[in-house]
Amino acid sequence: MAVHFFKALSDDTRLQTCLLIAEQKELCVCELVCALALSQPKISRHLALLKEARVLATRRDRQWVYYRIDSNQPQWRQQIITTTLNNQAELIEDALARLQAMDNRPSCCD
Repeated sequence: MAVHFFKALSDDTRLQTCLLIAEQKELCVCELVCALALSQPKISRHLALLKEARVLATRRDRQWVYYRIDSNQPQWRQQIITTTLNNQAELIEDALARLQAMDNRPSCCD
């Protein structure tokens, strides 16, 4: 449903999270905590909302859960995410810099 999609992306943190994941293809919670400089519970709450709106999908690898853009969503949704990333990359510049400076990716979750 379009309303759920746009509502999920209407929050700055969720939009940045979505764009970071789209740019990096896949990220775990600890990477997002570092990149966005927010607490783990706050990031997890936002991820749950994005997953519930079917913006994100997950993959489990041992104790880690990796988030990616849900490839089963309609094409128009993926197009909006890609277009936003291509035209508003400055929204995630600082977060990308923190992510690039992060040591031990993704073993940071140990």
